[in-house]
Amino acid sequence: MKTQLDTDIALWRSAVTRDSAVDSADADELEGHLREQIAELVDVGLSDGEAFQIAVQRLGRVDQLTAEFAREHGERLWKQLTLSTTRDSVDRRRPLLEMIVFAALAAVLIQVARVLAGMTGTADMQFMGDPIAPWFVRNLGLFVLPVLAGYFAWRRRLSLRTVLIGAAVVVGVAVLVNVYPFPPNSQTDLLVAIHLPVLLWFVVGAAYLGGETTSLRRMEFVRFTGEWAIYWVLLALGGGVLMGLTALLLEPIAPGAIEDVMRWVLPSGGAAAVIVAAWLVEAKKGVIENLAPVLTAIFTPLFAAMLIVAAVVYVGAGVGRDFDRDLLIVFDVLLLVVLGLVLYALSARDATKPAGALDVIRLIAVGAALLLDVLVVGSMLARIAEFGFTPNRVAALGLNLILVVNLAITAWLLGRTLARRASGGALERWQTGYLPVFGAWAGIVVLLMPVLFAFS
Repeated sequence: MKTQLDTDIALWRSAVTRDSAVDSADADELEGHLREQIAELVDVGLSDGEAFQIAVQRLGRVDQLTAEFAREHGERLWKQLTLSTTRDSVDRRRPLLEMIVFAALAAVLIQVARVLAGMTGTADMQFMGDPIAPWFVRNLGLFVLPVLAGYFAWRRRLSLRTVLIGAAVVVGVAVLVNVYPFPPNSQTDLLVAIHLPVLLWFVVGAAYLGGETTSLRRMEFVRFTGEWAIYWVLLALGGGVLMGLTALLLEPIAPGAIEDVMRWVLPSGGAAAVIVAAWLVEAKKGVIENLAPVLTAIFTPLFAAMLIVAAVVYVGAGVGRDFDRDLLIVFDVLLLVVLGLVLYALSARDATKPAGALDVIRLIAVGAALLLDVLVVGSMLARIAEFGFTPNRVAALGLNLILVVNLAITAWLLGRTLARRASGGALERWQTGYLPVFGAWAGIVVLLMPVLFAFS
């Protein structure tokens, strides 16, 4: 009879063999080592589940394993990166062709939507000098992210039932947000436009995970999210340089054509880059080292210093009535970036290793962020008590309360890790278990808040 341990090992093996740098024979060898370590840990009194988690951590994350095999098997890696006319080469090019199809689909969808929105738009809202309908902004996420979810559903070979459930969720959300009678300049309309991509990103995550929702797999999606964002920004920067050079070339001969080129290229390029960035993360995770350790080691100290200075200044000066909406947005973005850094660092950290200097810096950053968030919540409660509830205040208050809870428990677990009273695995399980809370809040803002505030 198949046990839970056998199921866990099968899921781990599936993740390892997903990359072409590790073949079946290599996976057999790794599985043998994994089972040996599990047996040793069980002999000293651990449960099967605890032994599995620790043994996996000792062997290393999936991407680190495949990267190690890519280094050790140099000849195989070289063949993987060079073009040939063999059948294997054709099979390896298939993901590239699939990516091109889905990227083209995203580019076409957003252009069709832009043209239709231009036909029904007014001068109140414009895109590069052309009128654009408000529904275009509200639905931006729907034009691209379901395509990315479809890309992963295709790559993971998800069952038809799973695909239909995901499609039903997307269609249901799309129908609701577009039948809601938002008046012009509606606060809830803007909130939907901001939070809908967050909700859809969880749909992407469901397709990426393919039904595997263990802490290890959720953290893999966190790592994917961070690296996807990096690749997308790099592609956007490269595209910006390309567009700048194109404008310089057109300026002497056809200056009037520059805006037309931008209208067609920028939306399509941005949408296609969403798919291309995902393909790059998938294609390179077995060849290029994980970016998380390097990036977090660079930016965590910088953000910690900035947060400490901000906390000292705002504690001394007070936030009070001068804390307006623009400053709130800045604070929320800053707090989310800090939380993202913590999550991104956890995705690469070996939970069995003792805490180090970077964990101390991380605790300082989280503590300063928590102090700032408490000041924000206090100021918001004071403003609500004086001026009443609005959609913006409720959405911001909910997000900041969620962040307060997350940052407080994170700081506590980091402190226990530094005191050697808890392992890094507890912090990882807390963060991956808390992720659905953000998705649930985004769903509330998108689907319920417009109704609660009468679409104001």
